Amino acid sequence: MAAAASATTMLLKYPSLCSLPNSSSSSSPSNNNECSRDLNIPQTNTPPLLKFRAQPNKLVANAVASPVFPSLTTTTTPSSSVNQLVHEFDPKIPAEDALTPPSSWYTEPAFYSHELDRIFYKGWQVAGISDQIKEKNQYFTGRLGNVEYVVCRDGEGKVHAFHNVCTHRASILACGSGKKSCFVCPYHGWVFGLDGDLTKATQTTDAQTFDPKEYGLVPLKVAEWGPFVLISVDKNLPETDPGTEWLGSSAEDVKAHAFDPNLQFIHRSEFPMECNWKVFCDNYVDSSYHVPYAHKYYATELDFDTYDTQTIGKVVIQRVAGNSNKPDGFDRLGNQAFYAFAYPNFAVERYGPWMTTMHVHPIAQRKCKLVVDYYIEKSMLDDKEYIDRGIAINDNVQREDKVLCESVQNGLETPAYRSGRYVMPIEKGIHHFHCWLHQILQ
Repeated sequence: MAAAASATTMLLKYPSLCSLPNSSSSSSPSNNNECSRDLNIPQTNTPPLLKFRAQPNKLVANAVASPVFPSLTTTTTPSSSVNQLVHEFDPKIPAEDALTPPSSWYTEPAFYSHELDRIFYKGWQVAGISDQIKEKNQYFTGRLGNVEYVVCRDGEGKVHAFHNVCTHRASILACGSGKKSCFVCPYHGWVFGLDGDLTKATQTTDAQTFDPKEYGLVPLKVAEWGPFVLISVDKNLPETDPGTEWLGSSAEDVKAHAFDPNLQFIHRSEFPMECNWKVFCDNYVDSSYHVPYAHKYYATELDFDTYDTQTIGKVVIQRVAGNSNKPDGFDRLGNQAFYAFAYPNFAVERYGPWMTTMHVHPIAQRKCKLVVDYYIEKSMLDDKEYIDRGIAINDNVQREDKVLCESVQNGLETPAYRSGRYVMPIEKGIHHFHCWLHQILQ
């Protein structure tokens, strides 16, 4: 109980250790003592800091974070039970005759763990957006499956990504997003530079000797691709263009819509959902089917006779014309809307003066979070009424989808449902997504 009280007291006394940015820490420290002063910890009567004494074969000057990638695989090969679940879906059967994947794909914890290994811990995954680290010393944190990560831009302007775990006792190191000159562990006060170096290990004795570079933050691969920040925990990822590796042959099409310098990020909305991450993804790629029934206002904005769905590699691209009769005279979508759903869990939407991205974060077997980022053309930045109304309309669509997806999850968990059927060709995007899942999960 005493230990718990001590930790609670520390977090109450120093809430900035795990909170949104403190603007006073935006400048880089001139030395390590300046970085420690960000904490307001009394400097009197404290034990000496660790003296990094070099062992004969150790180099400690200008040490960098150790380039070690821990194994994140929870299963080296699918267990017989999981493998059986994967093969209960047969991608060789024509979609017109095929059954959808069994409900166990959405309800079994072992299947979810297998997905983390085979899908989310391989290749590039979206971590955030470049606007979150456009300035020096900015950072943001996130979670990918069981991986806690922090992405930052150091004082020299270089972008880094690390496992967001202190190398001393595994405390989560940073929280939220903002600006810092260093990362200070809220548990024991160890200090790390934004380049991953360990610069302080508090309350150690002179008798201790170890190489600080062996205790730097564990790095992740990171890349900026247009407005997106990508990370990878895959140590075997080939050194290729991240956009092409992520999106394949659709990269240029997505790039043409997303890499618009006239766009400005303006807002983020988040929607926690009590459903498996794939439930929302299935819902997203069947838009032309469920929208007329579930999203009454949104349906009036679209001309469904023009709806076109293409499946290209790891991407489902949907295009639809805007309805010429604008509801209430409000033109949100313009002449045509473009939707690209990039496997496994990210979508880019371009319509009218807007771009939105939809990012589905897997959290647990029946829990996920949808993050929606809004961009708008710079010429519209002063039209607050238009922006507020456009965001409100789209956010309401996501709230309606949240109700739908949580209802589906509850239905999947009942004994009444095991598999469904595809309605073709309107659900060809879902079938393509399921075939990709089968291929990657084998």
